[in-house]
Amino acid sequence: MCMLTIFTFFSAFSFLFFGFGCFFIPQMKNEFIRYGLAKFRKVVGVLQLVGGLGLLLGYFYSPIVQAAAALSLSILMVLGFAVRLKIRDGIFQSAPSLLYAILNGYIYYKLIIAI
Repeated sequence: MCMLTIFTFFSAFSFLFFGFGCFFIPQMKNEFIRYGLAKFRKVVGVLQLVGGLGLLLGYFYSPIVQAAAALSLSILMVLGFAVRLKIRDGIFQSAPSLLYAILNGYIYYKLIIAI
């Protein structure tokens, strides 16, 4: 299994987990309150679920869909990183969003050069 496949599945399942978490995990709900974005929690959850599904479905059916999902998740995570910086979270609290942005940016890049 190549690294791109591993990265794709890791990211897809992570975002499916995070997306469902936005709806069902009380701690996630509290985090959105802390971010000052409580009214966007469900939208972010849906975007994460769609992105995760897009990575999986794209992997099996369409690299274009997979690339679009990866780019979208990368942008979402850059925005998440910016929110973390705005509320003055530390580097360790902010790092996962940046790492997911880079990971999905890498997936997007590798797919685009292959298409």
